[in-house]
Amino acid sequence: MTDTAVQSDREAVLDVLNNLYRAWSANDADAFIADYDPDATSIVRGVVNIGREAVRASMAAGFAGPLRDSHAVDEPQLVRFPTTDTAVVVSRGAVVMAGETEPPADGWVIATWTLIRRDGRWLLTAYHNCSA
Repeated sequence: MTDTAVQSDREAVLDVLNNLYRAWSANDADAFIADYDPDATSIVRGVVNIGREAVRASMAAGFAGPLRDSHAVDEPQLVRFPTTDTAVVVSRGAVVMAGETEPPADGWVIATWTLIRRDGRWLLTAYHNCSA
């Protein structure tokens, strides 16, 4: 891949994450999963969600309950392309709960995002986080 292609893919991959966090801020579970692969997996706090619809249901429940009016912050640390159509992003992130201005010091996680390019579009296919 050329440097220009890598930069373009890097921007497209990070746009997927930015779209996801905009959807989070809007508490919109449907928009949250818009860039998820149908067979995606997500592991958060030891809970495994298999499939885009399971992720949507989990986020919808969160947005209707404890995550209502929250938003997330995410700081990508690494973006790499093991193959032309695969991206891995490692980021540091946290949730800012409603009424708060910043996340708690012990609320940060390290996350791994795996994206695949399918039909010219980057999709999230796996996500996992653990305490920072």
